[in-house]
Amino acid sequence: MFCCLWSCTKDTKKGKIDAVTDRTQIPILDAYNVSTVISDSGITRYRIKAPRWEIYDKAEPSYWEFKEGIVLENFDTELNIDASIQSDYAIYKDKEQIWELDGNVRAINLEGEVFETEQLFWNQKTERVYSDSLIHITRANSIITGRGFESNQTMTQYTIRNPEGIFPINEQEQ
Repeated sequence: MFCCLWSCTKDTKKGKIDAVTDRTQIPILDAYNVSTVISDSGITRYRIKAPRWEIYDKAEPSYWEFKEGIVLENFDTELNIDASIQSDYAIYKDKEQIWELDGNVRAINLEGEVFETEQLFWNQKTERVYSDSLIHITRANSIITGRGFESNQTMTQYTIRNPEGIFPINEQEQ
């Protein structure tokens, strides 16, 4: 007679995971392929598009991070895009209301002028845009470069430090 003995044991090891004690390093929001609008007093003002958006609400100071880049679009009263800005990376310090955009920053203002730089700051409280980096501005009839600039937030009134450029000369006016 043939006899088989089978023995089954349940060899499970229970492990414990430490509780999260440092919430400053964990985002409250980690969203992918985001497209959202921001309104003010019931009027749509901006659209944010980003491959990834993280919000660190417990960090000091708290911030939003866009590690894979961002596109910000400004709307006019008819909801037409009248200005836009994009970059490879962005961080928004929400308490200070300051945006820092880094890497291939490209902005287009209301007049169609194109601003290109490697780093740009936008202070929403003071409504100022500024940079200490090399700036390249392409206008309808000229190209201006400089190291650093400051502007209003619509980038229609700006000052360029150390400017250089290519300007057309109307010989009939001379």
